[in-house]
Amino acid sequence: MKKPVMALLTACLALACVAGTFADEKQEKKQTKKKAAPIKCVVAGKDINIADAKVVSYRNAKVYVCCDNCKGKVEKDSAPFAAKANHQLVRTKQYRQTKCPLSGGPIDKEQKVRVANQIVKFCCEKCQGKAAEAKGDEQLALIFADAAFEKGFEVVKKKKK
Repeated sequence: MKKPVMALLTACLALACVAGTFADEKQEKKQTKKKAAPIKCVVAGKDINIADAKVVSYRNAKVYVCCDNCKGKVEKDSAPFAAKANHQLVRTKQYRQTKCPLSGGPIDKEQKVRVANQIVKFCCEKCQGKAAEAKGDEQLALIFADAAFEKGFEVVKKKKK
């Protein structure tokens, strides 16, 4: 009689542990999704909180910077900050990718690269490989410079209320 009871208790304990593990994993995934990479000032490169940031009007959208000094630099001449500003527009979901930024062709969802915490998709292995080989600011410029940005991204239209 003791053996079946012990077996039942052991099975219940194992089931509780497995259920607890799945619950822990599910909670961890939720927390990971909530912790998006921070937005960076397009001039100074500092992590910024959007609620505290200064706003610059750019491409019919908003770019966030850390201070009035950086705001003035972008307002005076946005060209040196274009790739980082364009990247930020995608990170803040004001723009979305519609085509390959290198060729302007249709996207193959399997051909993708993470570029500064943003998944970017490409039309083919050649474009994906070119993006994967580039590193740092070179990679950011390749994908988010004005010419590439205009080929592959478009403004997200706001829903009318």
